[in-house]
Amino acid sequence: MAIERLLSIMQQLRSPDGCEWDRAQTFETIAPYTIEEAYEVADAITRGDMGDLKDELGDLLLQVVFHSRIAEEAGLFAFEDVVTAISDKMERRHPHIFGTVADISHHSWEQVKATERQAKGFCGALAGVALGLPALQRAEKIQKRAARVGFDWPDATGPRAKIDEELHEADRAEMTDAREDEIGDLLFATVNWARHHGIDAEAALRRATAKFERRFAAMEASTADIGALDLEQQEALWLRAKADERESDPSANRSDT
Repeated sequence: MAIERLLSIMQQLRSPDGCEWDRAQTFETIAPYTIEEAYEVADAITRGDMGDLKDELGDLLLQVVFHSRIAEEAGLFAFEDVVTAISDKMERRHPHIFGTVADISHHSWEQVKATERQAKGFCGALAGVALGLPALQRAEKIQKRAARVGFDWPDATGPRAKIDEELHEADRAEMTDAREDEIGDLLFATVNWARHHGIDAEAALRRATAKFERRFAAMEASTADIGALDLEQQEALWLRAKADERESDPSANRSDT
């Protein structure tokens, strides 16, 4: 099988006469690469590049194999245990497919996951949300967990008012630490507002960042040295880049600044 070949390659790379770099790695040193590969998978999907997606999924699979090999060498678990664990979990979470339950509601699904968290020693509605998630995504997950037990605004009016409140407090903060706290509260309130409108804050920010990148690249392409221009000249290029983008794509946002 193809996976057996990959497992054999990793075993050889980690062997005493294998690759010096691969042998030196640990869970901690590999973790950043694992996160990076997951983002590259998402990037390939966003770009619609299926050839690149195939390659990136391979890179991500390599990370799973790498972590599993390190664990096996330490006597913790092996790749087969990882596969068994996820297979068991999928069957457990889909009793209407693999069990005797006729149907399963979203509430029942959450109960299954809550039971799994308790079995791992996670207590409380907010326990178990990964610390390594992007900040906006983790904030949204935390808010959704709180909402499941009724701690939530009834509609978008509450979080919208909270944005104004937090912005005012950020403006009044005099110390750097205090301003950092208030801006953090402002971002959290903004995520909450987006959630109430059914908007993924992480995706929205990615889209806004990509839009900024496109327009800034257009600015750079229109001048020999953008750094030599004053702010007023740069703003004029920015407005031109926006106008050109809207002309080339009539469906583009028309209310942004």
